[in-house]
Amino acid sequence: MKHLQFLQDVKAPATKVYRLMLGLDDIKSYQDWTSAFNPDPDGAAGSYEGSWDKGSKILFVGLDQDGKRGGMVSKILENKPAEFVSVSHYGMVDGDQEITSGAMVEMWAGAMENYTFKERNGVTAVTVDLDTADAFAEMFSEMWPKALNRLKEICEG
Repeated sequence: MKHLQFLQDVKAPATKVYRLMLGLDDIKSYQDWTSAFNPDPDGAAGSYEGSWDKGSKILFVGLDQDGKRGGMVSKILENKPAEFVSVSHYGMVDGDQEITSGAMVEMWAGAMENYTFKERNGVTAVTVDLDTADAFAEMFSEMWPKALNRLKEICEG
């Protein structure tokens, strides 16, 4: 497991960045910035099902090149609005199944993804800390900066 960190300054209040990042007012804002991970012309590839409330289960889902549903089974460990969100990944979505044990899950089990928002003088510093399987570290190192740049564009636009 590798730990990665990504930073992005956004000229917008922390509340706005937080709400757009999580798609709280319209899931399309979440789908827009996360399209860097799973682009789909119909906008259905990167999404979530569930709630960002502390203690809730949430599925991060997308479609692969064959149109099959896949993603992560996760739990929201903490959600302090406009300050900090902590997500623990503990399973995989494979079609209509949630797989929470076995070889397919072992490389992800316990992986964390944390978002920190710190506002100062009208600029919000967004920090993303995440754990990833070694095999995906290079891919995420390319995708996360693109995704955060898109989030910046959405928030500042």
